[in-house]
Amino acid sequence: MRMTFQQVKKKIESMVPSDIDYEVDLEAASIAIVTSVPEAFSGTDSLASKIAKTIKRRIEIRPSSDILMDSKEAEAKIIEMLPEEAGLKRIYFDAAICECTIVCNDPGVAVGPKGATIRGIRDEIGWIIRTERYAAVESRTMHNIRKYRQEYAEDRKALLRKFGTRIYRPQRPGEVWCRLTALGSYREVGRAMHLITTNESKIVVDVGAKPTNNLNEIAPYFTAPELMPFENLDAIVITHAHIDHIGQLPVMYKYGYRGPIYCTPPTRDLMVLLQSDYIKVAAAEGNPPPYGLGDVQEMIKHIVDVEWGKTIDIAPDIKLTMYNAGHILGSSSLHMHIGEGKHNIVFSGDIKYEKSWLHDAAAVRFPRVETLIIESTYGGAKDFQPTRQEATQELQDLIKRALSRKGKIFCPVFAVGRSQEVMIAIDQLFKSGKCEPVTVWLDGMITEATAIHASHPEALNRDLRKQVLKGGDENPFNSTWFRKVSGREQRESILLDPSPCIVLATSGMMTGGPIVEYFKNWAPEPNNTLCFVGYQADGTLGRRLQKGFAEVPINDGGQTHMVSINCDLITIDGFSGHSDRRQLMDYVKAMNPKPKTIICHHGDPHTCAEFRKDLASTYRVRTFAPKNLETIRLL
Repeated sequence: MRMTFQQVKKKIESMVPSDIDYEVDLEAASIAIVTSVPEAFSGTDSLASKIAKTIKRRIEIRPSSDILMDSKEAEAKIIEMLPEEAGLKRIYFDAAICECTIVCNDPGVAVGPKGATIRGIRDEIGWIIRTERYAAVESRTMHNIRKYRQEYAEDRKALLRKFGTRIYRPQRPGEVWCRLTALGSYREVGRAMHLITTNESKIVVDVGAKPTNNLNEIAPYFTAPELMPFENLDAIVITHAHIDHIGQLPVMYKYGYRGPIYCTPPTRDLMVLLQSDYIKVAAAEGNPPPYGLGDVQEMIKHIVDVEWGKTIDIAPDIKLTMYNAGHILGSSSLHMHIGEGKHNIVFSGDIKYEKSWLHDAAAVRFPRVETLIIESTYGGAKDFQPTRQEATQELQDLIKRALSRKGKIFCPVFAVGRSQEVMIAIDQLFKSGKCEPVTVWLDGMITEATAIHASHPEALNRDLRKQVLKGGDENPFNSTWFRKVSGREQRESILLDPSPCIVLATSGMMTGGPIVEYFKNWAPEPNNTLCFVGYQADGTLGRRLQKGFAEVPINDGGQTHMVSINCDLITIDGFSGHSDRRQLMDYVKAMNPKPKTIICHHGDPHTCAEFRKDLASTYRVRTFAPKNLETIRLL
């Protein structure tokens, strides 16, 4: 029997000495102890850790308002006390959690010997202090999110309390059961959406859009009766920030959802960037956007940050832990512990079970697993890809060939993940001296997405993290050949410039965005090269080109005209953020413990069916490849 909030408060009261001033509050999944003497709960074998072990909940120690200095005065005090050598850049206050973030060039200097400097500042201003290294290219998205959180701190504090109150609601009677309902991405790629329903709770995982020109298939099944009404949902959990997993999330807020979203901080930042761009692209293409910036801002208020490896409660009977999925920055596999040990589910999310230039391989060790819900994008029997090293060599050879004949190379890329991988491969080539460098133009959101990568070094693999933290020439994203396309006028000058260059441009499946402009102008020229480095879904322009069409229709300002394909068209598979067939099978083999049931999704109908069948015969487990709108009872 789980503890009620009142029982939690009584247990804490029995453990805290009577002379210590404190209050107990709810902060979403965590128990917040608000006190004027935070030091009484910290230190070796701290009181806070003893309380956490006893009540089996996360504990956050928050300073009470009577010891918090006003933010403007606190900012002045920080500027006064912080050594100039720290290179202070920005200061952010988040009053919802009483936290101050100091962004500077050298956090080590800011912290001081044995933490003396930061402790001195904390004692003066009262706020919890975090230090953060300033990225060489500042992310405007991250800055705006922090300022917005600062502005709406009181609203967010109230929301966190509301989320916590819902988690600690009275327990329902009856047997424990659990079901999965497929609301998108089942026997298809795109519009990912899953609903976990128990006798106590309803949890949504991902709310994506489908990359297609068919307007009836873009959104997941919002009108499914199991999902309605939205106010009955306990939480939304996001695996990662690709549009096919987050592109329709603000629609939930447009139509009344006001519950929490749980995701990693990098996912939060990338998600806001991509959703904001999604609105712009839809409007530019003459399609009414499914939501507005106001809906995105409402969504930001409701985001609860979750670090990898930290277990939190997201519903009365569900605990969540996120693990690295290796796919893109901040991407996560989800472990859900249901009903005090009754059932354990792992959502793989989109996974890469191989160390890439950016990330470590997806995690495979979990506390317990009865059901695995796994992506199947490249799960077909013949879906094998080169290694990262082989793909890098292939791309570098292509660049040398194309530049030797004075041609242009243009790559449709996803702003997040593939862009940064390709940038590192190009950087290696140019620094090796084996090829004369040319300008590499970054068009679309790539520069901003790269700035977010540089601002979250903790989510990168160890080698790249070291390079990013060293800065200067060590950081591959800082190299002088990478240049941002600042707008339409500069894009037009690049299109008219006869000199060789490389262009990385969004969107990754050529469903819109600046890549279409380069395609219209450069595809007819035989010296040029169109290079695909990412998955092209059915129904997209990218997939039609891969099928070998000699010419394709393009909508240009309301008029349709045909574009002839005379350029080289090359696909390099090894840069995908998805695991191929071999890696997917190895992932399941390496999982510890082994799942008893595997459910396949996020692949075309034939691939899902084939992968399901082969998993069943290879690992002797129960497998399913359901259709959208089907429900499977897990417990």
